[in-house]
Amino acid sequence: MLVLGKLLELTLAGREPAAKMQLGADGSRLRWLSEGALEITPPAAQDNGLDLLLSAGIHGNETAPIELLDRLIHCIARGELKPRARVLFLFGNPEAMRRGERYLEQDINRLFNGRHEQTSGNEALRAGELERLAATFFSVPGRQRVHYDLHTAIRGSKIEKFALYPYKPGREHSRQQLARLGGAGIEAVLLQSKTSITFSAYTYEQLDAEAFTLELGKARPFGKNDGINLDRLQACLERMIESPEPNVSSKYDSLDGVQLFAVAREVIKHSDDFVLHLPAEIENFAELPKNYLLAEDPPGKPWVIEEEGARIVFPNPKVKNGLRAAILIVPTGRELLV
Repeated sequence: MLVLGKLLELTLAGREPAAKMQLGADGSRLRWLSEGALEITPPAAQDNGLDLLLSAGIHGNETAPIELLDRLIHCIARGELKPRARVLFLFGNPEAMRRGERYLEQDINRLFNGRHEQTSGNEALRAGELERLAATFFSVPGRQRVHYDLHTAIRGSKIEKFALYPYKPGREHSRQQLARLGGAGIEAVLLQSKTSITFSAYTYEQLDAEAFTLELGKARPFGKNDGINLDRLQACLERMIESPEPNVSSKYDSLDGVQLFAVAREVIKHSDDFVLHLPAEIENFAELPKNYLLAEDPPGKPWVIEEEGARIVFPNPKVKNGLRAAILIVPTGRELLV
């Protein structure tokens, strides 16, 4: 296997490879760009016109997606997967990965779309570097651009595999992209309705990629992910990487099994007095009754459930002031898709 195929091993060891570029037997080029960053370029005659960015480890303890990308890289380096798409693999927060921590000082996934410029520290610098790597990768005109930012959640979920689809004014969500996610085993999609500061929001809003945050189960240590089955997602990514056509689909690509939700409100924590009135063990997608007192943040107005069929995702009262402490979602139809 080519040495650059050991990107995860190099990243966890904090080592820089001696050779920054290698060629596969099929003529594919592997190029090490920086720590945790590997670009794959197919032979020009085989290029299908797709630029695919695959990121994981934005939170260092979310290991199942990291292991999935490691498997794909190994397959390419061994010649078992012959790329026809350009692919950029990114391990987002190498130091947090090495320590098995979600993050060290700041949540990188709240530092994009310029937010890193308002703060300092290693994670702010890394967010800026990830933006530059993505912008350079997606700078070639006339190509299709797709970004999957792979995560696992802090807590359990009543719907294990789901996606967040970013928002940009004037841009509509794609039925075709959602059907592909359905074929990859994604069971639900949250259609966002405001701009955001996550990595996928940056590539969607600023770089015109079709971008998604994918949540793929609960966070576990390396080697402890047997309970998370990512076979359908891996098969989907392999098809995208090696298909002669950029819009490859499979017989499983359908919206029939995908539940759609709209973001009704984001619960923002404004002070240290913020209280979230939820059990510590509550799962993502848990339903909340109307008139339920969800949160208080004196002296502000209390958060009370007003929506029918409301559910909660990503409840976390420990976030820093000014950040999102929970998202309220409601079921929605498909009339807004194109």
